[in-house]
Amino acid sequence: MFNIEQIYTGCLSQGAYYVTSNGEAAIIDPLREVQQYVDKLAKDGVILKYIFETHFHADFVSGHVTLSEKTGAPIVFGPTANTSFDAIIATDEQTFKVGDITIKVLHTPGHTMESTTYLLIDEEGKEHAIFSGDTLFLGDVGRPDLAQKAAEITKEDLAGMLFESLRTKILPLPDSLIVYPAHGAGSACGKNMMKETVDTLGNQRKVNYALRSDMTKDEFVKELTDGLLPPPAYFPLNVKLNKEGYQDIANVISKGTRPLDPAAFQLEAEMHNALILDVRPPQVFAKAFIPRSINIGINGTFAPWVGALVKDITVPILLVTPEGREEEVVTRLSRVGFDNALGYLNGGVEAWIKEGKEIDEIESISATEFESRFDDSLPLFDVRRETEYLSEHLLSAKNIPLSNLNDHLAMLPKEQTFYIHCAGGYRSMIAASILKSRGYHNIIDIAGGYGSLSKTNIKASDFVCPTTL
Repeated sequence: MFNIEQIYTGCLSQGAYYVTSNGEAAIIDPLREVQQYVDKLAKDGVILKYIFETHFHADFVSGHVTLSEKTGAPIVFGPTANTSFDAIIATDEQTFKVGDITIKVLHTPGHTMESTTYLLIDEEGKEHAIFSGDTLFLGDVGRPDLAQKAAEITKEDLAGMLFESLRTKILPLPDSLIVYPAHGAGSACGKNMMKETVDTLGNQRKVNYALRSDMTKDEFVKELTDGLLPPPAYFPLNVKLNKEGYQDIANVISKGTRPLDPAAFQLEAEMHNALILDVRPPQVFAKAFIPRSINIGINGTFAPWVGALVKDITVPILLVTPEGREEEVVTRLSRVGFDNALGYLNGGVEAWIKEGKEIDEIESISATEFESRFDDSLPLFDVRRETEYLSEHLLSAKNIPLSNLNDHLAMLPKEQTFYIHCAGGYRSMIAASILKSRGYHNIIDIAGGYGSLSKTNIKASDFVCPTTL
């Protein structure tokens, strides 16, 4: 007998896997905070036999190094992997015993060169499941542009490898096989993932465009490489940490959760030229915040947005958080490699105000109020993704996706009042705070975003709703 538990982390759209059989365990693609796994091992009375990594992750820092240090279990990577720490570099089709089950290595390059799928074979020799990493998602496959090296290999080369990997290693497997991917919808590692996190290979043959039997290699390469957005800036930095190792998350949390009174907070900010990251809800932030602080709310897809917008993972960070959530914020930052949090503002903005220190604010109005002001001449900017904008948008709005905001500041009027919105208000407040910190003081945010705007009485012809994207 054996048991498979998917440990899914929604803010990263990431699945780690905990597998047990007859007193032994394997963990695939663990998160950086590994105490949860150590506790599970102790509770279940099992020994961790192996830590399997499907590839060098780009979108999060894996827990393989710390987990190996704490348990003594060896780390396993697929063929061609090169690490700065001790690891088993497996060969294609090599097998590993975990209790009564067998884990078989299927080298599936394409997303990255070392990308590997792990096939679970039960005690009766039946092929039961695959842990497919970023090789095969539900509804999609991994993007082929994260491991390319200039003049050596292109994304088209990698896409071609992925085509061969899928057809020679994955598709010959039985339809009953359960597919456990490393990511789900919302991850930047693919383009079109399903919201489900587990499926059968048989169903994926029917619904996943990349597994179509009539698709040629050239068609696959074109489909996979068309419309790829640039990867977030932190991706290669996370790959480096996953290859070379990193400090224990306990040290990161200890440093990042230091309470600082307003005077100490201000001194740290000035001494270190620190980024002040305010993670309170957008509308709370808008009413009063420390000047030049950036709002990325902890209740949204927090860590990926920090990674996408803050280019340097070594930047010193000071935190303004909802009370009691300091450790959660530092933990989520560390998942994407931001290990340099210096502490948080003890007592929050209320303590800052009580000390008589300067605050700032951002005007945020309802969609109904915007409707009362609306005419086509109002400068209006939509910071949703391009695909969202093309699906439906206000005709007078110009699109500047939040992820590209820093590259398009010249589009924004510095002397004239302008309005911004996103889908629901989370991203537009991020954008507003960034612009405020750069001297744009004439921004008005539309609370509720497009979701609220679409319910107003602004005439229907002002909206574009094409039948296809």
